[in-house]
Amino acid sequence: MKQSMRTRLVVLTALMIILCIAICWIMNLFLLPGFYENSKKNQMNEVYSEVAAQFEQNDWKSISEKEKETMYDSLDKISANNSVSIYIMSINVDTESGMVSNVDYLYPSMGNRTQELNTRQLAKYVMFKQLGNVFDENYKLLEQTDQYELFNVFDQRIDSNYIELVGGIKGDYWVYLRSNYQSIRESAAISNEFLSYVGIVVTILCVIIMIFLSNHYTKPILELTKIAQKMEELNFDVRYKENRHDEIAVLGHSMNSLSDKLEQTISELKTANNELELDLQRRSEQERMRQEFLANVSHELKTPIALIQGYAEGLQDNVNEDPESRNFYCEVIVDEANKMNKMVKKLLTLNQLEFGNGQVHLEHFDLQQVIQSVLSSSEILFRQKEVTLLYAPQEPVYVWADEYMIEEVVLNYVSNALNHVDGNKIIEVKIANQNGKARVSVFNTGQPIPEEDIQKIWSKFYKVDKARPREYGGNGIGLSIVKAIMEAHNQQYGVRNYDNGVEFWFELDEKAEN
Repeated sequence: MKQSMRTRLVVLTALMIILCIAICWIMNLFLLPGFYENSKKNQMNEVYSEVAAQFEQNDWKSISEKEKETMYDSLDKISANNSVSIYIMSINVDTESGMVSNVDYLYPSMGNRTQELNTRQLAKYVMFKQLGNVFDENYKLLEQTDQYELFNVFDQRIDSNYIELVGGIKGDYWVYLRSNYQSIRESAAISNEFLSYVGIVVTILCVIIMIFLSNHYTKPILELTKIAQKMEELNFDVRYKENRHDEIAVLGHSMNSLSDKLEQTISELKTANNELELDLQRRSEQERMRQEFLANVSHELKTPIALIQGYAEGLQDNVNEDPESRNFYCEVIVDEANKMNKMVKKLLTLNQLEFGNGQVHLEHFDLQQVIQSVLSSSEILFRQKEVTLLYAPQEPVYVWADEYMIEEVVLNYVSNALNHVDGNKIIEVKIANQNGKARVSVFNTGQPIPEEDIQKIWSKFYKVDKARPREYGGNGIGLSIVKAIMEAHNQQYGVRNYDNGVEFWFELDEKAEN
């Protein structure tokens, strides 16, 4: 069963109070009588010493009446302050008859019945002292010195206990001190009963007080518990904010520090885990690309290698002995070897771009001149395919880019247009200025690209028409190179379909001529 610290603290406090009261109760019952008796003995000793001192300082027989009055006042004060009856007298006892004779009362001076009774009591002591008689069972000797004797006396006449002291003082006088010695056991019983009532009240009050005081300590502990629960749920925004200067404050600040360190550690672990996942994804993607690359390269190389092998074997076996046939075989072998060489060069270029090995060297050059150079080198192809080229040379257009890579982009766009031009066989190249950008577009008439293939054409080895590339030696790498180059330049590129053809475009930052 779960018990709160508050409940245990209150119960423990109540038990401690009850235990203290019980100890006091037992000590009252067993130790108080002895302590009380010892206290009374010390009191009687002190009173005797004070009375004896009065007579040491004055000679009763020679002092004046005024000085006697002063002594009486002092003795009255001693008696009243100590609740002790004091009797001083000179007394003679006839040892044969046991009768009292020649009593001279010094204090108190007035005779009364009590004085007579005390005189008789004193006479007993004197007689016992002189005759050496043994006291009866009502007398219990507590202490005996050269000056006095101290007794615990049970007075049968009044059924009560007294403590009495009898001793001699200067001038052959006797001092008789008497103090009521009530039943200490009865007093202890009354005291214990009172202590029990007080204990109940005190316990109830202390429990009530502890309920409120314990809240002062348990409340911050409960708050720390809630903070720990939030931390368990990985919520590290909670903080202990109470301004205290005790152990709870130290614990609270330690939990705040722990929360910060846990948050930092978990953040680092998440970062490391995320990087690991990305690394695994990259590795998985690279493995997929590697397998795809090998499959595509194998597919692309299979046909030209087969053709080269077949025609080479034909030459070796002298299938056709005439020079014309042999020349044809050789031309096919050379043509297929050139296609393979071009494909390998493109793959190397693409590989460098994709893996960051191809560094972009920004230059300030005339874009119009680069386009003019590419179109001039392809002029023979335009004539062979009877293509109408629409391009109007204009003023220089200076841009910032890698001139060699941009020339590769223009060449791929123009080659792609030549390979797919159809219908009216028109290819149009334009340069437009838009918001500080130079946009180059290459349009060719022919069939539009199917919408489902628009995003795929930038992938390596992807061909919209699987049958046609063989006609012109295409292998689906050119547009992949365009994509890699433009992304390396962090510039836009794309394709757009028209009813009568397709337009490919790219943009570069345009700068004014220096």
